[in-house]
Amino acid sequence: MAATLSATDAIQKPQGLSSEAVRRLLKQYGPNEPAPACQYSLILGLLRLFVNPLAIILLIAAGFSMILGQIVDATMIIVMVVLGIALNFVQTYRSQWAIEALRQRVSTTASVLRDGSWQEVPRAEIVLGDLVRLAAGDLVPADALLIEAKDLYVQQATLTGESLPVEKESSLGQETTEDPSTPYMIFFGTSVVSGSALAAVTATGPRTVFGGIATKLAHRPPETEFERGIRQFGLLIMNVVLFLVLFLITVSIVLHHDPFQSLLFAVALAVGLTPEFLPMITSVTLAKGAVQMARQKVIVKHLPAIQNLGSIDVLCSDKTGPLTGGVMKLERALDAFGAESGHALLLGYLNSRFETGIRNPLNRAILDCLCPGAEEYTKRDEIPFDFERRCMSVIVERNGQRLLITKGAPESVVARCSTYESAEGCRTLSDSIRNSALSTFQKLSAHGYRVLAVGSRPVEKQDHYAAEDEVQLTLAGYLAFADPPRSDTAETIAALRRDGVQLKILTGDNELVSRHICEQVGLDVSEIVLGEEIARMTDTALGHIVEETTIFARVSPAQKNRIILALKHRSHVVGYLGDGINDAPSLHTADVGISVDGAADVAREAADIILVEPGLGVLHGGILEGRKASANVLKYLLMGTSSNFGNMLSMAGASIFLPFLPMLPTQILLNNFLYDVAQVTIPTDAVDAAYLQTPQRWKMSLIRNFMMAIGPISSLFDFLTFFFLLRYFHARQAEFHTGWFVESLATQTLVLFVIRTFGNPLKSRPSTPLTCTVFGVVAIGVLLPFTPIASTLGFTTLPIPFFMFLAIVTGIYLLLVDWAKQRIFPPLRQKPGV
Repeated sequence: MAATLSATDAIQKPQGLSSEAVRRLLKQYGPNEPAPACQYSLILGLLRLFVNPLAIILLIAAGFSMILGQIVDATMIIVMVVLGIALNFVQTYRSQWAIEALRQRVSTTASVLRDGSWQEVPRAEIVLGDLVRLAAGDLVPADALLIEAKDLYVQQATLTGESLPVEKESSLGQETTEDPSTPYMIFFGTSVVSGSALAAVTATGPRTVFGGIATKLAHRPPETEFERGIRQFGLLIMNVVLFLVLFLITVSIVLHHDPFQSLLFAVALAVGLTPEFLPMITSVTLAKGAVQMARQKVIVKHLPAIQNLGSIDVLCSDKTGPLTGGVMKLERALDAFGAESGHALLLGYLNSRFETGIRNPLNRAILDCLCPGAEEYTKRDEIPFDFERRCMSVIVERNGQRLLITKGAPESVVARCSTYESAEGCRTLSDSIRNSALSTFQKLSAHGYRVLAVGSRPVEKQDHYAAEDEVQLTLAGYLAFADPPRSDTAETIAALRRDGVQLKILTGDNELVSRHICEQVGLDVSEIVLGEEIARMTDTALGHIVEETTIFARVSPAQKNRIILALKHRSHVVGYLGDGINDAPSLHTADVGISVDGAADVAREAADIILVEPGLGVLHGGILEGRKASANVLKYLLMGTSSNFGNMLSMAGASIFLPFLPMLPTQILLNNFLYDVAQVTIPTDAVDAAYLQTPQRWKMSLIRNFMMAIGPISSLFDFLTFFFLLRYFHARQAEFHTGWFVESLATQTLVLFVIRTFGNPLKSRPSTPLTCTVFGVVAIGVLLPFTPIASTLGFTTLPIPFFMFLAIVTGIYLLLVDWAKQRIFPPLRQKPGV
């Protein structure tokens, strides 16, 4: 009841709500989100890091150490845990803040009357009683009661499953309902196909019909290939950690080691092997990629989409925007046989002027022309466009006479005509003349013109007109538009092809225009598949066709969706670029939905990526940035499963034959912290050009194989260090701890220079921040035994010959890892001309 009263109040307030009322309603009902949004909270984010099971065990162990009087050990454990969490938290928060700022740049807004003026406000800030103004292409921002409606058609498939739009009309004084079939109500999550409206909001957020469904069915989005790989990696590490911890505890029991120190050692070892910085590294890397992409006019709405964007090997797109300049110009207005026709221009102008659908480039081009006499006409009704009829009509009146004017695809309009205009008046459109008229259209298309046909007929006065009235028309002629290819399109398509991305054109245009444009930009036009052919194909047959065909013409939105699904079923990662109302299903279906900043709300909402500037060049840059981000995440994973794993394996092995722990728990934590610090700058690192030239798919087997090959090599050199420390340097416990601490930190950190590239590390320069952190950490490890805090940490000074041994062993280790790496990874050779 309160919702109805608020809507009624809004109708009676011509100034709209006040700012104070909006603040009060937002506080009372919350933001206009259909399901509770997952907002990043500073406090919760920090608590999640402390709730990590390993961190909890370490802090409990620190408490026991204090009780036992081991104040130094307890302090060291607490400091290492807090420092690790602080570094993780700061980096994660910065990346979250950066990506949220980018999302705000492309957030959905609504036109709302407040404080006496119309304002664009974020959809989340819509409140009960707001007056909202809607036009074609808008998403309905809340459940609302229609106050005014003009030729309003709404797509309600999200609520009802109905594919066709339904007509809505205002009806003041009615009770609000939750039934989508109610003609005077519009609902959150639906979209305006044509017409305009003024409505009063009756429900927001979870209280909307859509919100009730979303709250009940709230779930995470489908897991991407990247997220699935990260999860599998976590399970792999968890299994290894569990095995090593149980192994060490068993060994400690058998060898009668100190139980408390053995447990602490096992936990510290688990910390060393666990990639606790993986979420942070992943978040920072993807956020850095998103910020870099934003500089290149590409806005990322969902972070995992960056990796998917780098993985796409097929890009499906409509030809009009990406290939051409997207700036239509009306070049010619002709009659049915190619002679100049002012009447065809007038009818086309009237149709475009009074159409309430989205102002597409063709309509804008028509309205840019001067057309004397158009001001004498008044609009009476409209029959909106749909993709089955492929035309739309307006009914206008002058001097008491009504005229129905139809404009649309030439085949559709000509099929509805029975007569044509000529110098002698209206003539019957016989089959031979109909073919001649269509021949005019085909000749224009063959020269690259986009063509619309215009027809009309007088109609009787009545309250409402429908598609059934679009019959017995008189063909006035054609409007021909020019939209030449962009100057850089051919070069960009060649670059995409070189970098492993096939471009496929899915267009509603006819095959003649498509052939002309695509041939100019270097696409294969040897075979063009039409929508009518796809309609007769089975899904299996279509799967074979999509592999061999580049251009699909005269395709409907449903057929575009089928093409994308067929490509995905054949293991392609598919991107789809679209900006229209009809593109929303395909944007959802594709692995990466891509739209442009000026697109319809429904398209922008469905997309993962928004291009601030249209064009394939901008998108190509975004694809390369996606591959860079993916490569840098992979570097961290390979580090965590190779040298780090090898060092932990060595600790487990050494604990069997040594009479003391191979490294103190606090030393393991310090080693792990310094090692993680060295990797914090991985997101800044450069990526091999060869890696960027191929779509990269997530391969868990590659990471597992790398761990099983490089880990034992690391352990081999660790055991070699053990042998030299005990046999030649006669190391006691403190010297052994110190020597291995320095050696393990140096080898597992410096090997990053080898692992970070698939090629020769001497020919691939790392970023300056990465170089500084790696050498800085190694320097800290080498100098620690000589500092005043060395004894506190359990370190002692080492003889000079040890450092000579360390330099030789580290150099051989890096060479051997590079040799093994070349045999694990398939050779990535830079392609000619790059």
